[in-house]
Parts: sequence; C-alpha cells; structure tokens
Amino acid sequence: MDAGLLAQYAVIALAVLVSAGFVAKRQFPGLVRRLRIAIALPMVREGRPPWLRRLGLRIAPPSRVIDAACGGCNSCGPSSPRQH
Repeated sequence: MDAGLLAQYAVIALAVLVSAGFVAKRQFPGLVRRLRIAIALPMVREGRPPWLRRLGLRIAPPSRVIDAACGGCNSCGPSSPRQH
C-alpha cells in the first residue's frame, strides 16, 4: 500500500472518530459521563503509578455540584438567546 494512501486513511479515520465523539457528547451526555467514569475509576485507585493517576484525573468528568439555593441547574447567570 502506498504511504500517501495510508496517511489519507489515517486522517479520515481520525476525522470520523472526532465526529463520532462530538455527536456522542452532544446526543448522549449521560452515557459519555458514565463511560468516562468507568474508564477513569480503575486508573485513580491507590497503588497506581502517579502518571496513570494523573491520566485518570484528566479523563474523569468534572464533579457535579448541585447548588440547592437556586434549584441546581448549574447554569448560573443569564443565558444568551440562541441565534438561528
């Protein structure tokens, strides 16, 4: 196989993976969150090498902090109107 054709396939595969990740994050945020937790949890356990724990912390989703005073929607501040 030609090296140029192999590079073209690699770029297309990368574009497809990025697109699939974006769609999954937009359409299925709960599933993506659970998947990130499932991947990160074994990495951050005690006894793991420091580099693996740092990687697990980067993969882990941000914690959900619910502010009971305002209802807990976590979108503080005024929202800007959507442009169509």
